[in-house]
Amino acid sequence: MSDVKVNQQPLFKVKKPGLQSTIQDLGRIGYQQYGVVTSGAMDPFAMQVANILVGNYRNEACIEIALVGPDLIVLSDCTVAIAGADFNVELNGKPIKIWRTFKLREGDRLVFGAPNSGMRAYLSVSGGFDVPVVMGSKSTYTKAGIGEAITKGDILCGYAVKGLSGVGLVHTEVPIYEKKVELRVVEGPHTDRFTEEGLNIFYNGIHVVSPQSDRMGYRLESRAITHHDGADIWSDPIPMGAVQVPANGQPIILMADRQTTGGYTRIATVISEDVPKVAQLIPGGKIRFKSIDVDKAHKLYKKRERFLRNLKYFARRK
Repeated sequence: MSDVKVNQQPLFKVKKPGLQSTIQDLGRIGYQQYGVVTSGAMDPFAMQVANILVGNYRNEACIEIALVGPDLIVLSDCTVAIAGADFNVELNGKPIKIWRTFKLREGDRLVFGAPNSGMRAYLSVSGGFDVPVVMGSKSTYTKAGIGEAITKGDILCGYAVKGLSGVGLVHTEVPIYEKKVELRVVEGPHTDRFTEEGLNIFYNGIHVVSPQSDRMGYRLESRAITHHDGADIWSDPIPMGAVQVPANGQPIILMADRQTTGGYTRIATVISEDVPKVAQLIPGGKIRFKSIDVDKAHKLYKKRERFLRNLKYFARRK
């Protein structure tokens, strides 16, 4: 593990920042009770894999890259990994494979294009990035002035601990990002506030991702989901993946930058195993919902956790 830090040094100069590049870890945990947004990686699985491959702790901060990737000049030798969407990454003009580690040398140029599939990727560096820790997290939340989006000319610093190249997933372990997905959800907590027709539309209809979707939430377009007695409730806490249905009947899947509490009915919650499917859906992507019980959701979570722990063991032994 790269838990022993060496002297901080400049790692990258940002020639082009891309459309939405920010520093994210697993989020600001334990502060929602004070009204602080969690933030963190939209696709926690890809982010954790990127960190494990370079020998970092799973919660170390990465660069989250969305929609259009950055153009980076390497300022110090380092070992990195990229996981998530395939952004047609090139190193010194030559394509490279992602979901694995590789070494960068001072003077190299790392360029991300537009994604072939999915829409978010994560760049980790062995040793981690040196950015301020605010309330226990390095995650960026620009609306509250916590961190800043990466901009042209920025110098990104880190620790450049030596790591192994060529450590990665086999092709059968790499997620496939589809434009049509089935999301498994746990019903409730406000199921009784919806009409039978509304529930039928939710579970049997097609929901299309709106261009107005962002890190706060994915707005969906479909036939209106109808309520009993209106959409308003007393505000209550909102988990990652909660599906709100406001008065207009158009569902919203709440994501990393979601508000801490909300006053609209929640018809279901996307299980944590399937949150990455949401994070990787492009505008126009299509969703069907499938109800599963909590026990099944727990089993799927434990299966994903075992995979990450086994990957950590493999990466350390390689």
